Amino acid sequence: MELDLAKEQLPSTQSKVNEHTPDHINQQIERETEASVNYYKRQGEQEIQERINQLDSEWDTERLMKVNMASLAAISALLAVRSNRKWAILAGASSAAIIQHALQGWTPAIVIFRKMGIRTTDEINREKKALQNLLNKPE
Repeated sequence: MELDLAKEQLPSTQSKVNEHTPDHINQQIERETEASVNYYKRQGEQEIQERINQLDSEWDTERLMKVNMASLAAISALLAVRSNRKWAILAGASSAAIIQHALQGWTPAIVIFRKMGIRTTDEINREKKALQNLLNKPE
């Protein structure tokens, strides 16, 4: 019973970032993705494949969040040991932000990343799938 309650309170990994992003930002990211697919509709197979390769290495919100928060925690922990123990507060705050993001899908950093146009894995994969469909369509 408790497990069922926890499931209901936690957003799915696929939707948590989008649910905590303002609609106008989600729509802007979607328009940019559609524009990219429309551009590649007029390109050759090589250009489409190059774009797919770029998408394979594009950093998504999850990766960027983890790297940024872990880096902040590591640097501030080092500063706490070497310089002033007050830096440990920043290490704790960044660790708390990672936990909050994992559970709720929201942190102040995600808001900033989304405003910068950083996409979720699902959004990147949708563009990739659309481009792969362009490669597989009959002439």
